[in-house]
Formats: sequence, structure tokens, C-alpha cells
Amino acid sequence: MQTTTQGIDVRRSAGFTLIEVMIVVVIIGILSSIAYPSYQDYVKQARRADAQASLMELAQFMERHYTSKGGYLEDGQSGSAPSLPFTSSPKDSSSAAYTLSLAQGITAQTYSVQAEPVGSMSGDTCGTLTIDHRGKKGSGGDMAKCWKR
Repeated sequence: MQTTTQGIDVRRSAGFTLIEVMIVVVIIGILSSIAYPSYQDYVKQARRADAQASLMELAQFMERHYTSKGGYLEDGQSGSAPSLPFTSSPKDSSSAAYTLSLAQGITAQTYSVQAEPVGSMSGDTCGTLTIDHRGKKGSGGDMAKCWKR
């Protein structure tokens, strides 16, 4: 639609004004500042849950080893600690979030498997997660939060 006012063509604008665009940018900024930290928390929870599942799997490996050898050591009642089938969590990723290992002090009758946070998880509030031969779980943080009891 064209109208003429004192010889000047005035056309109705079909675009957005700079103020409208800036309002949208501010709204997106506010939403992303709220959503991104929540997203990071969910990613950390997922990585922690994967490490817990890996610890449970390694605990089952140690129990099967005990059943077949008569003890938790390599030769049952003697020798060194057995080799774990995998040592990082997640197992199928090139970037590990946790390093899995047997804690020091393994005997023929006792063991403790631990998941130590590395990389992006190194500052995690739960710290090192553990599980021992009795099924007792441990962490460097709040047990209710870290192991979701």
C-alpha cells in the first residue's frame, strides 16, 4: 500500500525494528543463562550414574572372580590384584569422565573398587565413588545426592 505525503512515498515496513530484535536477544540470553547450568547438572548426573553402573559391573566381576578362584586376589588366596576388564567410564567413549581401579589394600577376602573423576568431572562435588566387597557405597560428598539412595 502506497500513500503520498507531500511528494514522499511512505511504505509500510514489513521487517523488525532494532528494538524488537534487541528484546528478542535479551530474552534468549536470559533463558539460556537459566537453562545452561541446569543442562550441565544433568550431564554430570548422567556421567555419575554411568560411573556407578560401571562400579556395580566391576563389583560383579570381582564376585565372579571370587567364586571361580576362591578369593579376590589373582590366584585366589595369593598373588596380586586381578586385572579389571575396563578402567574408564563411560566404556564406549574416547573421553573418560572417571578412571576405575581397585583401591589399595585388596586382600583375598576384601576389595574396594573406586571411580575417580577426571577431565570434565574433576571438580565434581561427589569426588571419588567407591563400592566394597560388602556392597557398601561411598563418596566424597553427600551420599543421598551422589548415590541416589
